[in-house]
Amino acid sequence: MIKTPFWRSDSTKERSERRRRAVIPQHFDYDEDIIKTITKHPKTKEDEMFIRSALENNDFLCSLLQNKKLQDVVDCMYPESVTPNKIIIKEGDKDGSHLYISVTGTYEVIQNDKVISRFSDVRVFGELALLYNARRLATIRARTSGRLWILDRVVFKHLMVQSEMDQHQETVTFLEGVAKLNSVPREVLEEVASLLKLEFFATGTNIVEEGDTKPDKFYIIKAGSVTVSKKNEGAIDKLYRGSFFGELALLKENVRKATVTADPPGTECLILTRKEFIAHFGNIPDCFSINIQTQPYKPMEEIIEHTDLRLDDFKVVSTLGVGDFGRVELVQHTSKRELVFALKCMEKHAIVTQKHQEDVFNEKKVQISCKNNFIVRLYRTYKDAKYLYFLLEPCLGGDLWSLLHKQNPRRFDDNAAKFYAGCVVEAFAYLHERRIVYRDLKPENLLVDAKGYIKLTDFGFAKKLQVIKKCVKKTYTFAGTPEYVPPEIILNQGHDEAVDCWALGVFVFELLTGKTPFATEDSSYMRTYKLILKGIDDVTFPKHLSPEAESIVKKLCKSTPAQRLGCQNGGVEDIKMDDWFGGFDWHKLEECKLPAPFRPNLRTSTDVHYFEKFPKDKKIPPDEVSGWDKNF
Repeated sequence: MIKTPFWRSDSTKERSERRRRAVIPQHFDYDEDIIKTITKHPKTKEDEMFIRSALENNDFLCSLLQNKKLQDVVDCMYPESVTPNKIIIKEGDKDGSHLYISVTGTYEVIQNDKVISRFSDVRVFGELALLYNARRLATIRARTSGRLWILDRVVFKHLMVQSEMDQHQETVTFLEGVAKLNSVPREVLEEVASLLKLEFFATGTNIVEEGDTKPDKFYIIKAGSVTVSKKNEGAIDKLYRGSFFGELALLKENVRKATVTADPPGTECLILTRKEFIAHFGNIPDCFSINIQTQPYKPMEEIIEHTDLRLDDFKVVSTLGVGDFGRVELVQHTSKRELVFALKCMEKHAIVTQKHQEDVFNEKKVQISCKNNFIVRLYRTYKDAKYLYFLLEPCLGGDLWSLLHKQNPRRFDDNAAKFYAGCVVEAFAYLHERRIVYRDLKPENLLVDAKGYIKLTDFGFAKKLQVIKKCVKKTYTFAGTPEYVPPEIILNQGHDEAVDCWALGVFVFELLTGKTPFATEDSSYMRTYKLILKGIDDVTFPKHLSPEAESIVKKLCKSTPAQRLGCQNGGVEDIKMDDWFGGFDWHKLEECKLPAPFRPNLRTSTDVHYFEKFPKDKKIPPDEVSGWDKNF
């Protein structure tokens, strides 16, 4: 399901088309008990080949389903017969949760009560529902009797997560059996497992060559064997599964002293590059004595302010924005007129109807614990029978999306982009120190304060990650705005703070070009997701971008999370030290002493001319007194 951002409005058709909406998180908790109950439906060999072919020929699913994942999905699809006029998918349905493959029959595609096409071929449809509750864009109705293969999203998600966990565990277990590596702490092996790349070498391939003066890779044999040889001596050794070679390449440049060749029928190796090794573990004397020096993470603590202020102390000055759950009002204290706030009013009935109680609790828990110059402050909350209320810091310069779209041409210059990106980097540094992943960066979620500084707002998608025995427990919920989500979210691989680094790269690109690197006109976002899975190297960068700007975007948008700038040993400091930020005064920015590219002209403390005008809310929501918000 796509959500309208809470604090802003899509009041005109033009704005509705241009502002990006985010996917409301459909919480996914991996459950071993569900895995045990998943049924594999028996099929003939012909049925298996039919389903496999249909999935492999779908240019979106072929990126998600490979090898064991593909076989698991084939095994778990179930058949269903349909009768004439049966509605398979209904236009506008927000709870789509099944994938379909047509086997026999003729089907009609209907939009706005008009038949726009018919098909009777083999077709995969409804695939976006595997990722989240995607609103159905058309009705699919059976014109004749027919037969379908169907897959449920809950089953799909569990299969994908189980597959990722099994593959990671298999690699860690394998590493534990490798000589010398078996003495390395498990948390190090967990980290190394996420860095290793599996590569197959055909028979006779020289994996490394004697005399190579720039070796930079370390190899562990996972399957098969290799022959080690020297020019004047011939074959001198054979290495098998669990053996390794090239370890000195992790520590220093050293001439290869032998050639290593793949034996029949080929060899599979796990590979680690020196660049990645040093980025994660630093320059150390022995690659088999590495240890992870974890930084102590700062605890989350509720910071409640203005406890003396009552809800009825305020009068509404103006509406700043509207959204799915209510409105944001600018309010002023009736007697202490210097006290001005943004009051976020959320309809409890709407929250319950859309089942987002957990999201609201989470939003409060995260934002009220944040006190930082680059994050909108949540002072306290209130509630009554109809609403929940967030008392927020007012930022009356509008949002960065509006400011960006007022530029001519529609982009910021390098200096302005660095300033705004720098503000986001500072916000992320604060959040990541507390193991909070934000997950919804975009210009629409950045408000401009009176000094022209931008602040992160809308914490509905933020999540506190768990750390168990020094290892971060990843989360698997699909969350974010389609143009900004990274590959690991689409692929159900689990994610952590690395998603924010990816989003920062997309954000920098948008600041400098006026659009994101993966934007398309496809309202279902399927084409966008395909481009994201292809990767940033397939994106054409505008000629006006500097080499440094292109470089930082590519480093932030690496498809592999562990390779991204900001996700290695130096953390966020690596981003600050990047060439694109060369000469940028981070100290002045942190102290809010760096002049902003734009400073809003606010005549009074209640000046709202940077916001759209909204009519008064005449709707009176029903009371919601079930008690779910007792501890809010």
